Amino acid sequence: MSEAMFALQRHNPDVLTCIANLSNDEVITPPDVANRMLDSLESAWAKNNDGENIWTNKELTFLDPATKSGVFLREIARRLNKGLTKEIPDLTERINHIFTNQVFGIGITELTGMLARRSLYCSKTANGIHSVARSFKDEQGNIKYERTEHKWVGNGCSHCGANKNTYDRNETLESHAYIFTHSDNPKDKLAQLFGDNVKFDVIIGNPPYQLDTGGSGRQAKPIYQLFVEQAKKLDPRYICMVIPSRWYSGGFGLDKFRNEMLSDRRISNLVDFENASDVFPGVDIAGGVCYFLWDSAHDDDCEITSVSKESTVTTTRRLNEFEIFIRQSSAIPIIRKVQDPSISKGKYLDQVVSSIRPFGLPTNYIPKKSGIPCRFIQKIGLGYADPSEVTDANNLLDKWKLLVPKAPIAGQTDFSKPVKFYHDKNAIVAKPGECCTESWIVACAFDTEKEVLAFRSYLFTKIVRFLILQTVISQDVNRKNFRFVPDLGKYTKSYDDEYLRKLWNISDSEWEYIDSRISSTNN
Repeated sequence: MSEAMFALQRHNPDVLTCIANLSNDEVITPPDVANRMLDSLESAWAKNNDGENIWTNKELTFLDPATKSGVFLREIARRLNKGLTKEIPDLTERINHIFTNQVFGIGITELTGMLARRSLYCSKTANGIHSVARSFKDEQGNIKYERTEHKWVGNGCSHCGANKNTYDRNETLESHAYIFTHSDNPKDKLAQLFGDNVKFDVIIGNPPYQLDTGGSGRQAKPIYQLFVEQAKKLDPRYICMVIPSRWYSGGFGLDKFRNEMLSDRRISNLVDFENASDVFPGVDIAGGVCYFLWDSAHDDDCEITSVSKESTVTTTRRLNEFEIFIRQSSAIPIIRKVQDPSISKGKYLDQVVSSIRPFGLPTNYIPKKSGIPCRFIQKIGLGYADPSEVTDANNLLDKWKLLVPKAPIAGQTDFSKPVKFYHDKNAIVAKPGECCTESWIVACAFDTEKEVLAFRSYLFTKIVRFLILQTVISQDVNRKNFRFVPDLGKYTKSYDDEYLRKLWNISDSEWEYIDSRISSTNN
């Protein structure tokens, strides 16, 4: 077999750069991104092993637990093929060794299993006549796929939370019950797939991101964290995965995962992209994406790289200085200043702002012909709600209120650009006796209109909106997003950024940074 016949070599163009994404939750990884992740792995291995090149080690094993195009496996095999030239000079022997002993994958669907085999073995069947692998006796080789079913408990899957009404399907449709996450003991499951003696040194990939939970207006359920959690159970040396960045602030089942990730000092590298299209061209993922390297030998601060079209900035710091991850290192000194106990007194606006659905009325609540005046979505405006359906657990109804939209930045998913939210055009001063649907949250409630207007001037400053932005990772905002904004206690005058700069000792350079991140309210 000549080098030219080995399809892991150069392609012009590379077919994997031309494949469209399968769906919103199954995003194909471009080869250049996969190689950036492998470069991080290579550097970590060299650091931990006296400069050794990881690709010259014929004993290491690599697993992609959610392979789609096969790009990670292909690029790993390409590097091993070059690195093992001296150790295994014969090309055919070298390729067979790599494919049978070092590179493994699990297809997320039957189709992606065949696609990955085509990428790696140059044949959709591992033992086909066109396969560059010569040792496999079965069609799947070391890229396995078997249909898996959800484990229903009530209306949900006990493993991934899939909605039974949506995903209880017959065998003609994909179940989206992924092998890797639908096992209480992933070690046993992988032993069934690949043999009892296989232990994986490196787990790498781009897992599915979410599942539709069913029902109009319901948020999709994240599942990528399940792949990370299962990977850790396998006790590998390294884990490297590209996932959405929404876990930074938690919410929707991600709080536990966020806390575990931020406190895990084995995460040695985190590369953050505020604009997902910088990683996946043409893909819109609110809040961006990231990839991380988990190194079992690492017990130190994390190297964090923030990437945008304009710049790449790298710093080293611990991930859990705050209860959520602050993605911009330049924001940290500002947050520290406003959290000075002599200024904040330990009180923040997350204790002032209402929870979602402040009056018990959902977004799709149908206006009534009479009743309690109610603020609906902006297209409807002021209508009425049935008094028997309005709740007022926090005694907000009879106060003056500032209503701000729950989704103040709807439509913007690229947070690397200046963000525009909370301004005169999308906030409402509601009178005593007025309520609202879930489309709004109550930012403040006072006895007088004057206090509400003073609070509004505070909220509309760029500095306050900047502090809120540090916690925002999607288009929705809730009370938790106000956790870094000090509660001034009394609101008796009009506030502006100049006043807050003096109050919090914001430097000229810090102000320039704040100003670059927040759009003016009148734009």
